[in-house]
Amino acid sequence: MYEIVTIETPGLGDRSYLVHDGTVAFVVDPQRDIDRVLGIAESRDVRITHVFETHIHNDYVTGGLALARLTGAAYHVNEADPVSFERAAVRDGDVIDVSADLRIRVLATPGHTFTHLSYVLDAGGEPVGVFSGGSLLFGSTGRPDLLGAVHAPTLARHQHASARKLASELPEMAGLFPTHGFGSFCSSIQCEGDSSTIGHEKRTNPAFVLDEDDYAEQLLAGLDAYPAYYAHMGPSNLAGPEAADLAPPEVADPGQLRRRIDAGEWVVDLRTRAAFAAGHMAGSLNFGLDGSFATHLGWLIPWGTPVTLLGDTPEQVAGAQRELARIGVDRPAAAAAGGPGAWAGDEAPARLRRATFADLARAPGDTVILDVRRRLEWEESHLAGALHIPLHRLAGRAAGIPPGELWVHCAAGYRASVAASLLARAGREVVVVDDDFANAAGAGLELTPAEEVAA
Repeated sequence: MYEIVTIETPGLGDRSYLVHDGTVAFVVDPQRDIDRVLGIAESRDVRITHVFETHIHNDYVTGGLALARLTGAAYHVNEADPVSFERAAVRDGDVIDVSADLRIRVLATPGHTFTHLSYVLDAGGEPVGVFSGGSLLFGSTGRPDLLGAVHAPTLARHQHASARKLASELPEMAGLFPTHGFGSFCSSIQCEGDSSTIGHEKRTNPAFVLDEDDYAEQLLAGLDAYPAYYAHMGPSNLAGPEAADLAPPEVADPGQLRRRIDAGEWVVDLRTRAAFAAGHMAGSLNFGLDGSFATHLGWLIPWGTPVTLLGDTPEQVAGAQRELARIGVDRPAAAAAGGPGAWAGDEAPARLRRATFADLARAPGDTVILDVRRRLEWEESHLAGALHIPLHRLAGRAAGIPPGELWVHCAAGYRASVAASLLARAGREVVVVDDDFANAAGAGLELTPAEEVAA
């Protein structure tokens, strides 16, 4: 008898797995905050003896090495990956006996990276599932361009072949357990559903439905930008990261917060965009914990800039600190809990005006409208006359935005609030359109397909 425990990290769109037979366990692709894995092992009263990495991750700092060192587990990493630490090197065709009933078979599945591996789980001598990392996903595959655009066409074709290799090695009833695809930018598209099987993917996944040429063309055409912090994840994972340090940061008083803001550091307000708009410390930036907090902050921040966290409660700050540690932002410079009154001292709170698309439809005709969605969203549909600057390009292009009051929108409001806080810090007068883009047409606003795309 065995159990597969899924460990979800929704903020990054990833899943890790702990598999056990009641006595021993193995772990696949653990995140850096390994206390979650250890807690599950303790709750099941099992001993972790093996840790497996499907690939050198681009979207998070792994906890694999730290977990293996703490538990004494064997740490299985592809022998072809040039890591800087001792590991149990594995290659295509290897078989690892985890216990009398659990066995792992290693399959080379290049495509997401050149050295990507998948791990077939045999239980009681039968193949029951595969941990596919960034190879075969639910309804999709991992994106092939994270090692550079020059390699993407080759890796796209590898993805097609690897998906079919998995299908040839496993029965249709075998479960599929990917690491990416649940909001991660490592996926070529966002996946839906909580489970899948090889048989289901063979009937529905483009990697099986399309031939190699059509599949590669469709996959490459659907790729959009991915977070800038990805550039730092591979080197960190090759070097062998330590476990996350989640000790509480220094508590900052109002004077220190003001000095940090004035020095150009990032003082980040973790509250919802509605709360931020109603009152915040002038110069602070809104990355709410209710959205893809770590992804967007890691994407936009100049790497190495000190970060101070502002939250309603110490627990909110701790949650943000945990999320940032997963992408290598290791220690907040400081933190404060409470609210704008406590943070700002004698300063009057700053505010942002919030609006809907119906409000925008009634705005003057010369209103400057800024769309901060990504390229593919813009290409699908956008407001006539809007200026398009994807959020991740805003810092480099903000100086060229026409003067006057700026109405900023995205698809639902989260990115618009991030953009508005950045622009307000730069001295712009901003209105946040906190509304679903689907409401724009019904509000009477003219939509048009893209003619020129701001990349």
